[in-house]
Amino acid sequence: MKFSGWPEPGELVVGRVDEIEDFGVFVDLLEYEDKRGLCHISEVASGWIKNVRDHVNTDQRVVAKVLDVDKSAQQIDLSLKDVNDHQRKDKIQEWKNEQKADNWMELAFGEEIDDEEYQEIANALLAEFKSLYDSFEQAAIHGKSALEDVDLAEERIESLVQTARENVSVPYVTVTGYVDLTCPNSDGVDTVKEALQAAEGNGEIPEEVDLKVTYVGSPEYRIEVQAPDYKTAEDQLEESAERATTLISNHGGTGEFHRERRSDDE
Repeated sequence: MKFSGWPEPGELVVGRVDEIEDFGVFVDLLEYEDKRGLCHISEVASGWIKNVRDHVNTDQRVVAKVLDVDKSAQQIDLSLKDVNDHQRKDKIQEWKNEQKADNWMELAFGEEIDDEEYQEIANALLAEFKSLYDSFEQAAIHGKSALEDVDLAEERIESLVQTARENVSVPYVTVTGYVDLTCPNSDGVDTVKEALQAAEGNGEIPEEVDLKVTYVGSPEYRIEVQAPDYKTAEDQLEESAERATTLISNHGGTGEFHRERRSDDE
């Protein structure tokens, strides 16, 4: 998606070097429709510059900082030297992500989607998320619940979620812990089974979380949680262990949670 407006002073923009002159560099702004900026020779690189072409090439993709915007003169002043390596890397990644999101929009709503409809959907998403990519990523992780505040029809929400889940690679983290479960009662085996079912959440685990409980060696069981971030994963791990140990304690058994494996079995 390309913006139809103007960039703001201080904003970082992605561009393509279109023309190189002795006095500076003309840059086509890839995120804005029909917008071109000028980077004066003094803003191309730090220090004295003998030849601009020693620093940039035609068709080179660059990240520039917007210094000034004069809409009446149709002029955008840019700086290349004011962008450090970290900013450049992050901005390029952000731009690439938006390119992906642009393709996903076509997958979700068809290649024939007109500009007006595209803009309507994009505006609704950007009202709730920092970028189109972010909206797809959250839809992939949380499903329809991530888009419940987005002002779009139900069928559009469903298309977004389906496309997101088919195309977005969501970063996940995995944490592991262990519970020891014992119950000396005559129905102790059944009680342990109930505790394990409780640990698994009885079907109430959040949609974005994958939680598995496996047998290690009596009386030890492994709880493995996969989630979008460490806080969610750790919270779910602790809640899982607490459900199991609480249930078995209430039935006269004992339960203990620990992070390292204790069983001799490998």
